[in-house]
Amino acid sequence: MSVVGTSPDRSDADTKLRGQAIFGADLSRTGMLWAAVARSPVAAGRIRGIDPAPALRIKGVLEVLTSADVPDWRTGVIVSDTPVLAADYVAYEGEPVAIVVAESRAAAEAGARAVALDIETAEPVSTPEQALAPGARLVHPDWNRFAVAGGADIGRDGNVVAEVVHDPGDLDEAFTAADIVVEGTYRTPRQYQAHLEPKMALATYESGRYTIEVSHQYPFRLRDRVAQILGVAPSAVRVVGHHIGGGFGAKLDVSLEAFAALLARRFRRPVRMQHTALEERLVAPCRANAIVAVRSAVRHDGTILATDVEIVSDSGAYANNGPALSSIPMFVFGSIYRVGTARIRTRNVYTNTAPTGAYRGVNGPWLVFANERHMDAIADALGRDRREFRLESLARDGDLMRNGQPLVEASILREAFDRVDELAPWRDIVSRNQRQRDAAGRSSQPVGAGTDVLRGTGQAAAIWLTNPMPGHATVKLNEDGTATVITSATENGSGAVATGLRQIAAEALGLAADAVTITMPDTDATGYDAGSQGSRTTHVVGRAIADASADVRSQVLDRASQMLEAAPEDLVIAGGVVTVAGVPAASLTLGAVAQAATWSDGPITAGASYVTPTPPHDPMCATGMLIKGWPTPTYHLHQAEVSVDPVTGRVTVDRYVVCQEVGRAIHPDAIAGQIQGGVAQGLGFALSERVDLDHGRYVLRTFKAHGLPLAEDVPKVEMIVMEHADAAGPYGAKGAAEPPIVPVAAAVANAVSDAIGVPFDTLPITPEAVLEALERAS
Repeated sequence: MSVVGTSPDRSDADTKLRGQAIFGADLSRTGMLWAAVARSPVAAGRIRGIDPAPALRIKGVLEVLTSADVPDWRTGVIVSDTPVLAADYVAYEGEPVAIVVAESRAAAEAGARAVALDIETAEPVSTPEQALAPGARLVHPDWNRFAVAGGADIGRDGNVVAEVVHDPGDLDEAFTAADIVVEGTYRTPRQYQAHLEPKMALATYESGRYTIEVSHQYPFRLRDRVAQILGVAPSAVRVVGHHIGGGFGAKLDVSLEAFAALLARRFRRPVRMQHTALEERLVAPCRANAIVAVRSAVRHDGTILATDVEIVSDSGAYANNGPALSSIPMFVFGSIYRVGTARIRTRNVYTNTAPTGAYRGVNGPWLVFANERHMDAIADALGRDRREFRLESLARDGDLMRNGQPLVEASILREAFDRVDELAPWRDIVSRNQRQRDAAGRSSQPVGAGTDVLRGTGQAAAIWLTNPMPGHATVKLNEDGTATVITSATENGSGAVATGLRQIAAEALGLAADAVTITMPDTDATGYDAGSQGSRTTHVVGRAIADASADVRSQVLDRASQMLEAAPEDLVIAGGVVTVAGVPAASLTLGAVAQAATWSDGPITAGASYVTPTPPHDPMCATGMLIKGWPTPTYHLHQAEVSVDPVTGRVTVDRYVVCQEVGRAIHPDAIAGQIQGGVAQGLGFALSERVDLDHGRYVLRTFKAHGLPLAEDVPKVEMIVMEHADAAGPYGAKGAAEPPIVPVAAAVANAVSDAIGVPFDTLPITPEAVLEALERAS
């Protein structure tokens, strides 16, 4: 019986349901010290002095460390621009300026609040527009001294962290030949990951090595980043992972871990650190806020001759992943739609705000929002049906993305349009909405003049990648006939480890899923893994497990063939038993085979690695580009139906349909959960979540005011899962967890714009924003 394609229980379900799972926030050690960070209360300023005396007077406080006590170099993922502790100036509210060490958490946190900071404040560079304004103050006056990994030319200049430019040089001719030019500017805010478990670290130091216990999505990056900050070899750092209480990209880089490690060595005692709820919000690597300006040259017949895209995204005070993420627009604009020629310029800029970073779908939600809102704008300008215009503009198999990568399966997206239309026919919905408007007399009244709800529908399509990078696993057959998978792949809540990876090993070895155990991450015990990000775990680590399991299976057959005196090709493995085909009595349990092997040739084990190959592409397609290809793409279409109350401005999502391509559904229920959850997060981004900034400082500082969607705000998502097996994936699987959030804001904004007849090109679409739009239209 096949295990792949079924939905067995998660391996962590029982322990989590009973509250017995050990998360990072649960960890404790005998003799443990606590530490807390004193942070800048202002967004920009020069440090004139730090007085630790008030903190040292608090009972239990042992020491206060400043920049003079820590390594004095700067580090970073790509650009080495981040100090260990601020020394000369602060660049955002919440920047670490001192560390307080104490015997208790309460004393450490009280001490951090008591550290006296003398900071000469400066007017912050609060927005990307301010950062790019002529004569703007430099967030980092010495920016040109910061090293870049590999010496790459990423277009840095002043407040510009990175610039990616794709310019074929033939746009002017296309715009001259256009019948109409359609322009739009699309603005999106930050989005906070809102995970429940705060960031933490527990560090020890022994025999010249650091051990850090964490809840982290990417243990090997953490190992390398801590080593970079401390100035030691990566092999001197061991990272041990525990259950993760949510991350969504926020736990992909270093946070408190290097501080804890430094202090563990200094005091020769375990050191524990954990963010407060306010710290989590102040320093979260939120999704970047961005401005996207799009201009298209169009013929009356709907042919798009050219598209000109200008993008500015906010890196915050430090570069983080911004230089790499600046490549992503190349794979969104001019990919799924034929747009003739295209010029794309992306600038990622410094501001005096908390550094931005990865959030599920990275830049995708705001890029697809701009792209799909613009497709609606072109259709409206031409007087065309929005769905039909998309279908006529869809890319075909073999068409090239902007990087020169061929779209070998672009026709999957056309299938998605057909599948969604079977479930929720577009023309019927549009006609129904128009009849309701006509019945309410809206054809002769100002928009929103009546009290009946306004109804609209919208679509948004997307192509998304399955993150590549290395994955490794070791599979061993235990002497009791079960299997253990040893890997540092992390279970971030998606079920990729707790279900999918176990199923892949079980399928290959003829076991039930519950006969496979997967270890927790440990960088000392496993090969390199690039972490829980970008839907890569099932595809990449699953492929490594499939290869290792195939090796284990081969060893089993070789040993069993000797024991059963039969050719390996005549043996069948199923249900934990090896049987001679057609001779049921001639059989052995896997446990018996494993024991025989252990006491003769040695245990049956195998390891394997996998790295997704970079797709064919043009390496000279753009300047400053760090992400060159779009590996293992998947295709998606979302359709939203909304109603808008013209009295209150409230938007209700009445129906939501997702058609998602996954390669192969290893665990269908897990995929359904990811789709539902991704849509919920996307609805928050589109309609309600607020991460407002005022002079560089966050305005809303609690969940109460944040605007996360509640259960009543999220409809039950109707799902169509398309399976088009990928030859490189384990049993055909591609990525599945990240894409569901990507098209949501675009689909909802298109639906709201349709409902009220006013374009919504800025997020979030709050009731206040709706009422203002209705007033403008009246």
